[in-house]
Amino acid sequence: MEKALARYKLEGKVLATTEGKNLGGLEFRHPLYDVDPGYRRLSPIYLADYATAEDGTGIVHSSPAYGLDDFNSCVAHGMKYDDILNPVQGNGAYAKDFALFGGENIWKAVPHIIDTLDKAGRLFTTENITHSYPHCWRHKTPVIYRAAAQWFIRDEGEGVFTRDKAPETLRNMALRAIEDTSFYPENGKARLRDMIAGRPDWCISRQRSWGVPLPFFLHKDSGELHPKTMEILDVAAGMVDAGGIEAWSKASTEEILAKVGAAADAPQYTKSQDILEVWFDSGTTHTTVLKGSHAGAAHENGPEADLYLEGHDQHRGWFHSSLLTAAAMYGRAPYRGLLTHGFTVDSQGRKMSKSLGNGIEPQQVSGKLGAEIIRLWVAASDYSGDIAGDDKILARVVDAYRRIRNTLRFLLANVSDFDPAKDAVPQSELLEIDRYALSRAAEFQAEVLAHYEVYEFHPVVAKLQVYCSEDLGAFYLDVLKDRLYTTAPKSHARRSAQTVLWNITHAMLRWMAPFLSFTAEEAWKVFGGSDSIFLEEYAEIGGPDAALLAKWNRIREIRNVANKFIEDLRAEGKVGSSLQANLAVRANAKDLALLQSLGDDLKFVFITSKVALDPVPLADGDLSIGVEASQGQKCDRCWHWRDDVGSDAAHPALCGRCVSNLFGAGEARVHA
Repeated sequence: MEKALARYKLEGKVLATTEGKNLGGLEFRHPLYDVDPGYRRLSPIYLADYATAEDGTGIVHSSPAYGLDDFNSCVAHGMKYDDILNPVQGNGAYAKDFALFGGENIWKAVPHIIDTLDKAGRLFTTENITHSYPHCWRHKTPVIYRAAAQWFIRDEGEGVFTRDKAPETLRNMALRAIEDTSFYPENGKARLRDMIAGRPDWCISRQRSWGVPLPFFLHKDSGELHPKTMEILDVAAGMVDAGGIEAWSKASTEEILAKVGAAADAPQYTKSQDILEVWFDSGTTHTTVLKGSHAGAAHENGPEADLYLEGHDQHRGWFHSSLLTAAAMYGRAPYRGLLTHGFTVDSQGRKMSKSLGNGIEPQQVSGKLGAEIIRLWVAASDYSGDIAGDDKILARVVDAYRRIRNTLRFLLANVSDFDPAKDAVPQSELLEIDRYALSRAAEFQAEVLAHYEVYEFHPVVAKLQVYCSEDLGAFYLDVLKDRLYTTAPKSHARRSAQTVLWNITHAMLRWMAPFLSFTAEEAWKVFGGSDSIFLEEYAEIGGPDAALLAKWNRIREIRNVANKFIEDLRAEGKVGSSLQANLAVRANAKDLALLQSLGDDLKFVFITSKVALDPVPLADGDLSIGVEASQGQKCDRCWHWRDDVGSDAAHPALCGRCVSNLFGAGEARVHA
């Protein structure tokens, strides 16, 4: 009371007190219409729990056509829909026949309303307030709720539709279908299930001037559907099929009702102006497309599609409506799986939008960096969350692409003179490190296919980069260069390497094809493949050999330790490349046995000119590596530092192994 009197600059005294419930049913005179006897109207008091006692008078104006609380309150007190005034039209103006403010825009009418109240002596005071109100997400302008008659599909009840007697409700059928659906990522299942379980009945009508019309005729007095509605639906389908939606929109009530033998009813019925909700349109594509315009694409039995994929907002959109329509029609989901992804955001996590100007234009990126970079960026991103992108991120993607492409170029170059039909070495005769590389490729392929099976692309991209840089570039291909470049072109050692490189290339092109499509297709043609890489299945490269993998993984670990010692010597300027270094290694019994098994080939694995193993093992777990600069001479051809450089007078710049590889029987390689 005190706040209200102060706000209105009034003085008053308490005449009586009572509880709010005792005011229910009283009637107030309308502040404007009561001024003119011709417009007298009484307004009843309804009790409502959303009116508070902390502020104001405790009595609030109620507009059931424009507020959910007001609507529910008035309906609960017995107000019928036909009693609800709805003067605001779809164009944002009051109805032209509306008293006092008819035809005026609702926002522009505000000062007029205030002035009318003031002149009528009904205005105590005015003030501007800031409050929360719905705004259009696109135009950033306020929107007005308007009550309107709508069409619904029941989620609960005896059947899906009034004339059906389905054994279970639409909601239950949809929830059961969710349990039979695979979700990628898995958390999409709970999201969709919660939305279905808690949703109200489905409102499938909209008040818009464009879209698929609801072909209904309503009685002007009762609002009931025409008794021949089912026949009218068939007529509507035929008209749209023959002449498009415009054929229905342009036809008059008389014309359409005449087609079902009810022309005499035309004066009593009005043609519905509502359209079908657009999610109903897209939600029935499992039938209109997969069983209609693209018949034959759908599975004969079970869900029409293997996978639906869209943004995570579609749990309340396309995924949702597709599930409900298919459940109503077939009692199941139209898809076997659902894949949901996030939105593209900038490096600060803000959603990309035109208004913020922080978007990435695909056309510009494609023109500057190529479409492959866009494809690789998307594939390298964890789509289960939002996908970040900006120039710096794209620059890193370019680096990743170059690493993969350069590895591929090396592979293609080194099998250019290899004919698998004539030159391939049987797996049992491959050098040991070649068998290891093939086994590692088989192990990697198993990982790739496991990720692809559940539509995980970013782990494949990340692992492929590591595979190219560490498994191949930093180890296998690095070790292989000496054999590829120094042994005889058709020697067993070189053909063994090429056999494995050829198999790895075959496999790698298939691994990368889903996200580096153009590169894979281009390389496939250079490689001499069939018509297209996309007509191929994954390469058959055998299974991984666990024992061989364990052995060589440990050898690589020891090699990495040795490389650190070599790098220290290089930093001191005592050696140039690792080939100028000689190693002295002491190891525990287990590691010593691994290293001894490689014999003289050990130096090729460490890419040094000499490796000396101490035959006396150290205590378990110990490893000691000594590094010194070679005292030999550098061979001009293989770049190894050896004591026998110049031993052949005819070739003073070559070492003995190069002379043998060029002019003799060639060196024997067993392991590396």
